[in-house]
Amino acid sequence: MTDVAEPDASTVATDRAAARAPFELRSGALRLAVRADFGGAIAGLWHSGTPILRSTEPARLASAHESAMFPLVPYSNRLGYRRFRWRGKDYSTRANVAASPHSLHGLGWQRPWAIVSSSALEVVLELRHEGDADWPFAFTARQYLALDAASFSARLQLSNDADVEQPVGLGWHPYFVKRPRSRMHIDLSHRWDADPTLLPTRKVAQHGIDSDLSHLDFDNCFEGWRGPARIRDERFSLQLASSLPYLVVYTPQQRDYFCVEPVSHVSNAIHMAEPAAHGLVALASGATFDAWMRIDVAAL
Repeated sequence: MTDVAEPDASTVATDRAAARAPFELRSGALRLAVRADFGGAIAGLWHSGTPILRSTEPARLASAHESAMFPLVPYSNRLGYRRFRWRGKDYSTRANVAASPHSLHGLGWQRPWAIVSSSALEVVLELRHEGDADWPFAFTARQYLALDAASFSARLQLSNDADVEQPVGLGWHPYFVKRPRSRMHIDLSHRWDADPTLLPTRKVAQHGIDSDLSHLDFDNCFEGWRGPARIRDERFSLQLASSLPYLVVYTPQQRDYFCVEPVSHVSNAIHMAEPAAHGLVALASGATFDAWMRIDVAAL
Protein backbone atom coordinates (compact mmCIF):
# COMPACT_ATOMS: atom_id res chain seq x y z
CA MET A 1 0.00 0.00 0.00
CA THR A 2 1.31 3.44 -0.94
CA ASP A 3 1.50 5.95 1.86
CA VAL A 4 -0.40 9.18 1.23
CA ALA A 5 1.09 12.31 2.75
CA GLU A 6 -1.17 14.33 5.02
CA PRO A 7 -1.69 17.94 3.89
CA ASP A 8 0.30 20.42 5.91
CA ALA A 9 -1.40 22.85 8.26
CA SER A 10 -1.08 25.81 5.89
CA THR A 11 -2.82 23.91 3.08
CA VAL A 12 -5.69 22.89 5.37
CA ALA A 13 -6.07 26.48 6.59
CA THR A 14 -6.10 27.76 3.00
CA ASP A 15 -8.77 25.23 1.98
CA ARG A 16 -10.95 26.16 4.95
CA ALA A 17 -10.59 29.86 4.20
CA ALA A 18 -11.55 29.22 0.56
CA ALA A 19 -14.66 27.35 1.69
CA ARG A 20 -15.71 30.37 3.78
CA ALA A 21 -14.94 32.94 1.09
CA PRO A 22 -17.90 34.64 -0.60
CA PHE A 23 -18.46 34.09 -4.32
CA GLU A 24 -19.96 36.78 -6.52
CA LEU A 25 -21.59 36.90 -9.94
CA ARG A 26 -22.09 40.12 -11.91
CA SER A 27 -24.01 40.83 -15.10
CA GLY A 28 -24.95 44.30 -16.24
CA ALA A 29 -26.34 46.15 -13.23
CA LEU A 30 -27.00 42.94 -11.25
CA ARG A 31 -24.72 41.58 -8.54
CA LEU A 32 -25.25 38.30 -6.67
CA ALA A 33 -23.22 37.27 -3.59
CA VAL A 34 -23.18 33.65 -2.35
CA ARG A 35 -22.09 32.12 0.95
CA ALA A 36 -21.76 28.40 0.29
CA ASP A 37 -20.60 27.79 3.86
CA PHE A 38 -23.82 29.28 5.27
CA GLY A 39 -26.33 26.79 3.95
CA GLY A 40 -25.69 27.43 0.28
CA ALA A 41 -27.35 30.80 0.87
CA ILE A 42 -27.44 33.97 -1.17
CA ALA A 43 -26.10 36.85 0.90
CA GLY A 44 -27.48 39.49 -1.43
CA LEU A 45 -28.93 40.43 -4.80
CA TRP A 46 -28.51 44.06 -5.88
CA HIS A 47 -29.28 46.18 -8.94
CA SER A 48 -26.85 49.12 -9.25
CA GLY A 49 -26.26 48.84 -5.51
CA THR A 50 -29.94 48.82 -4.54
CA PRO A 51 -31.09 45.58 -2.87
CA ILE A 52 -33.77 43.49 -4.59
CA LEU A 53 -33.73 40.80 -1.92
CA ARG A 54 -32.91 41.51 1.74
CA SER A 55 -29.15 41.82 1.31
CA THR A 56 -26.03 41.82 3.45
CA GLU A 57 -22.47 42.22 2.29
CA PRO A 58 -21.28 38.61 2.26
CA ALA A 59 -18.36 39.10 4.67
CA ARG A 60 -20.82 40.46 7.26
CA LEU A 61 -23.42 37.69 6.97
CA ALA A 62 -23.70 35.74 10.23
CA SER A 63 -26.04 32.89 9.23
CA ALA A 64 -28.37 31.63 6.50
CA HIS A 65 -31.31 32.79 8.61
CA GLU A 66 -30.22 36.39 7.95
CA SER A 67 -29.58 35.86 4.25
CA ALA A 68 -31.36 36.99 1.08
CA MET A 69 -32.40 33.44 0.14
CA PHE A 70 -31.63 29.85 1.09
CA PRO A 71 -32.56 26.45 -0.37
CA LEU A 72 -35.24 24.21 1.15
CA VAL A 73 -34.07 20.59 1.05
CA PRO A 74 -35.14 17.77 1.59
CA TYR A 75 -38.48 19.32 2.59
CA SER A 76 -40.01 22.77 2.91
CA ASN A 77 -41.60 24.63 5.79
CA ARG A 78 -42.63 22.51 8.81
CA LEU A 79 -42.30 18.81 9.50
CA GLY A 80 -44.86 18.32 12.25
CA TYR A 81 -43.59 17.54 15.75
CA ARG A 82 -40.26 16.28 14.36
CA ARG A 83 -41.46 12.79 13.49
CA PHE A 84 -43.02 10.92 10.59
CA ARG A 85 -43.94 7.47 9.37
CA TRP A 86 -42.73 6.36 5.95
CA ARG A 87 -43.26 3.02 4.24
CA GLY A 88 -44.18 1.36 7.52
CA LYS A 89 -41.28 2.70 9.58
CA ASP A 90 -41.17 5.48 12.15
CA TYR A 91 -38.54 8.23 11.93
CA SER A 92 -37.72 11.39 13.83
CA THR A 93 -35.83 14.62 13.17
CA ARG A 94 -34.06 16.97 15.56
CA ALA A 95 -35.26 20.39 16.69
CA ASN A 96 -33.49 22.94 14.51
CA VAL A 97 -35.25 26.23 15.32
CA ALA A 98 -35.73 27.56 18.83
CA ALA A 99 -39.25 27.77 20.26
CA SER A 100 -40.88 25.58 17.60
CA PRO A 101 -42.22 22.06 18.25
CA HIS A 102 -41.49 21.22 14.60
CA SER A 103 -38.37 20.95 12.46
CA LEU A 104 -38.22 23.66 9.81
CA HIS A 105 -37.04 24.10 6.22
CA GLY A 106 -35.08 20.85 5.93
CA LEU A 107 -31.39 20.73 6.71
CA GLY A 108 -29.66 22.25 3.68
CA TRP A 109 -29.86 25.79 5.04
CA GLN A 110 -27.93 24.78 8.17
CA ARG A 111 -25.11 22.82 6.49
CA PRO A 112 -22.05 24.04 4.59
CA TRP A 113 -22.15 23.44 0.84
CA ALA A 114 -19.12 23.09 -1.41
CA ILE A 115 -18.49 25.10 -4.58
CA VAL A 116 -17.87 22.42 -7.22
CA SER A 117 -17.62 24.66 -10.29
CA SER A 118 -17.97 28.28 -11.27
CA SER A 119 -17.79 30.67 -14.20
CA ALA A 120 -18.36 34.37 -14.72
CA LEU A 121 -22.14 33.89 -14.74
CA GLU A 122 -22.86 30.63 -12.84
CA VAL A 123 -21.78 28.88 -9.66
CA VAL A 124 -22.61 25.27 -8.73
CA LEU A 125 -22.89 24.23 -5.08
CA GLU A 126 -23.11 20.71 -3.67
CA LEU A 127 -24.21 19.18 -0.38
CA ARG A 128 -23.61 15.50 0.39
CA HIS A 129 -25.71 14.12 3.22
CA GLU A 130 -25.04 10.67 4.64
CA GLY A 131 -28.18 10.36 6.74
CA ASP A 132 -28.28 11.39 10.42
CA ALA A 133 -30.59 12.56 13.21
CA ASP A 134 -31.71 15.56 11.13
CA TRP A 135 -32.77 13.40 8.17
CA PRO A 136 -32.44 9.62 8.06
CA PHE A 137 -31.85 9.18 4.31
CA ALA A 138 -28.68 9.82 2.30
CA PHE A 139 -28.80 12.23 -0.62
CA THR A 140 -26.72 14.58 -2.75
CA ALA A 141 -28.11 18.05 -3.50
CA ARG A 142 -26.83 20.46 -6.14
CA GLN A 143 -27.73 24.08 -6.56
CA TYR A 144 -27.03 25.98 -9.80
CA LEU A 145 -27.12 29.77 -9.40
CA ALA A 146 -26.90 31.94 -12.53
CA LEU A 147 -27.14 35.59 -13.46
CA ASP A 148 -27.74 37.52 -16.65
CA ALA A 149 -28.34 41.21 -17.27
CA ALA A 150 -32.07 41.00 -16.50
CA SER A 151 -32.61 37.99 -14.25
CA PHE A 152 -31.40 35.67 -11.52
CA SER A 153 -32.13 31.95 -11.77
CA ALA A 154 -31.65 28.96 -9.50
CA ARG A 155 -31.92 25.23 -10.12
CA LEU A 156 -32.00 22.65 -7.33
CA GLN A 157 -31.47 18.89 -7.70
CA LEU A 158 -31.70 16.12 -5.14
CA SER A 159 -30.42 12.61 -5.92
CA ASN A 160 -31.44 9.77 -3.62
CA ASP A 161 -28.24 8.03 -2.44
CA ALA A 162 -30.09 5.76 -0.02
CA ASP A 163 -30.88 2.17 -0.93
CA VAL A 164 -34.58 2.78 -0.23
CA GLU A 165 -37.22 5.18 -1.51
CA GLN A 166 -37.35 8.45 0.44
CA PRO A 167 -39.85 11.33 0.72
CA VAL A 168 -38.54 14.51 -0.89
CA GLY A 169 -39.53 18.14 -1.17
CA LEU A 170 -37.66 21.13 -2.59
CA GLY A 171 -38.00 24.88 -2.63
CA TRP A 172 -36.43 28.25 -1.91
CA HIS A 173 -36.93 30.86 0.81
CA PRO A 174 -36.30 34.33 -0.67
CA TYR A 175 -36.70 37.50 1.40
CA PHE A 176 -37.85 40.45 -0.73
CA VAL A 177 -37.31 44.03 0.36
CA LYS A 178 -40.51 45.74 1.53
CA ARG A 179 -40.73 49.37 0.43
CA PRO A 180 -43.46 52.00 0.98
CA ARG A 181 -45.13 51.19 -2.36
CA SER A 182 -44.52 47.42 -2.43
CA ARG A 183 -47.39 45.58 -4.10
CA MET A 184 -48.01 41.89 -4.94
CA HIS A 185 -50.14 40.24 -7.62
CA ILE A 186 -50.38 36.44 -7.75
CA ASP A 187 -52.97 34.27 -9.52
CA LEU A 188 -53.84 31.28 -7.33
CA SER A 189 -56.89 29.37 -6.16
CA HIS A 190 -56.62 28.17 -2.54
CA ARG A 191 -55.06 28.97 0.82
CA TRP A 192 -54.19 26.56 3.63
CA ASP A 193 -55.27 27.92 6.99
CA ALA A 194 -53.05 26.87 9.90
CA ASP A 195 -53.15 26.11 13.60
CA PRO A 196 -51.26 28.22 16.18
CA THR A 197 -48.06 26.23 15.49
CA LEU A 198 -48.47 26.99 11.73
CA LEU A 199 -49.32 23.46 10.60
CA PRO A 200 -51.98 23.52 7.85
CA THR A 201 -55.46 22.48 8.93
CA ARG A 202 -57.91 23.17 6.09
CA LYS A 203 -57.94 24.36 2.48
CA VAL A 204 -60.15 27.34 1.63
CA ALA A 205 -60.80 29.31 -1.55
CA GLN A 206 -58.42 32.20 -2.15
CA HIS A 207 -59.05 33.98 -5.44
CA GLY A 208 -55.58 35.36 -5.88
CA ILE A 209 -53.57 38.03 -4.07
CA ASP A 210 -53.63 41.58 -5.42
CA SER A 211 -52.76 44.14 -2.78
CA ASP A 212 -50.25 46.52 -1.27
CA LEU A 213 -48.00 44.70 1.18
CA SER A 214 -49.14 47.03 3.94
CA HIS A 215 -52.58 45.35 3.83
CA LEU A 216 -51.36 41.74 3.94
CA ASP A 217 -50.70 39.52 6.94
CA PHE A 218 -50.08 35.99 5.63
CA ASP A 219 -48.05 33.05 6.84
CA ASN A 220 -49.70 30.41 4.66
CA CYS A 221 -49.19 27.86 1.92
CA PHE A 222 -51.14 28.47 -1.31
CA GLU A 223 -52.28 26.20 -4.14
CA GLY A 224 -53.34 26.76 -7.74
CA TRP A 225 -50.48 29.13 -8.56
CA ARG A 226 -50.74 30.23 -12.21
CA GLY A 227 -48.31 32.46 -14.05
CA PRO A 228 -45.52 34.50 -12.48
CA ALA A 229 -45.86 36.20 -9.12
CA ARG A 230 -45.58 39.94 -9.81
CA ILE A 231 -43.95 42.22 -7.26
CA ARG A 232 -43.68 45.95 -7.82
CA ASP A 233 -42.52 48.97 -5.84
CA GLU A 234 -41.07 52.41 -6.52
CA ARG A 235 -37.71 50.90 -7.61
CA PHE A 236 -38.39 47.61 -9.41
CA SER A 237 -40.88 45.49 -11.28
CA LEU A 238 -40.14 41.82 -10.52
CA GLN A 239 -41.56 38.57 -11.82
CA LEU A 240 -41.02 35.31 -9.93
CA ALA A 241 -41.55 32.09 -11.90
CA SER A 242 -40.86 28.48 -10.96
CA SER A 243 -41.44 24.87 -11.98
CA LEU A 244 -42.84 24.29 -8.48
CA PRO A 245 -46.64 24.38 -8.01
CA TYR A 246 -47.05 25.79 -4.48
CA LEU A 247 -46.19 29.05 -2.76
CA VAL A 248 -45.61 29.92 0.86
CA VAL A 249 -46.33 33.61 1.38
CA TYR A 250 -45.12 35.33 4.55
CA THR A 251 -45.91 39.03 4.99
CA PRO A 252 -45.05 40.06 8.57
CA GLN A 253 -46.45 43.51 9.27
CA GLN A 254 -43.60 44.71 11.47
CA ARG A 255 -40.72 43.58 9.24
CA ASP A 256 -38.97 45.32 6.35
CA TYR A 257 -39.13 42.18 4.22
CA PHE A 258 -41.66 39.66 2.93
CA CYS A 259 -41.31 36.16 1.51
CA VAL A 260 -42.78 34.50 -1.59
CA GLU A 261 -41.42 30.95 -1.54
CA PRO A 262 -41.77 28.49 -4.45
CA VAL A 263 -42.12 25.00 -2.96
CA SER A 264 -42.95 21.52 -4.21
CA HIS A 265 -45.46 20.46 -1.55
CA VAL A 266 -47.95 21.65 1.02
CA SER A 267 -46.39 22.28 4.41
CA ASN A 268 -46.34 19.08 6.51
CA ALA A 269 -47.59 17.03 3.52
CA ILE A 270 -45.87 13.96 4.91
CA HIS A 271 -48.51 13.78 7.66
CA MET A 272 -51.47 14.12 5.30
CA ALA A 273 -53.60 11.16 4.23
CA GLU A 274 -52.22 11.30 0.65
CA PRO A 275 -48.79 12.97 0.71
CA ALA A 276 -48.28 12.56 -3.05
CA ALA A 277 -51.58 14.36 -3.73
CA HIS A 278 -50.14 17.33 -1.83
CA GLY A 279 -46.84 17.43 -3.72
CA LEU A 280 -44.51 15.20 -1.71
CA VAL A 281 -42.30 13.11 -4.02
CA ALA A 282 -41.56 9.44 -3.31
CA LEU A 283 -38.06 9.35 -4.81
CA ALA A 284 -36.67 5.94 -5.75
CA SER A 285 -33.13 4.94 -4.87
CA GLY A 286 -30.77 6.41 -7.47
CA ALA A 287 -33.40 8.79 -8.88
CA THR A 288 -33.18 12.59 -9.05
CA PHE A 289 -35.78 15.29 -8.47
CA ASP A 290 -35.11 18.81 -9.71
CA ALA A 291 -36.73 22.24 -9.73
CA TRP A 292 -36.03 25.75 -10.95
CA MET A 293 -36.98 29.32 -10.15
CA ARG A 294 -36.25 32.67 -11.78
CA ILE A 295 -36.60 36.32 -10.80
CA ASP A 296 -36.84 38.75 -13.73
CA VAL A 297 -35.79 42.28 -12.84
CA ALA A 298 -36.81 45.56 -14.46
CA ALA A 299 -35.66 48.81 -12.88
CA LEU A 300 -38.19 51.67 -12.86
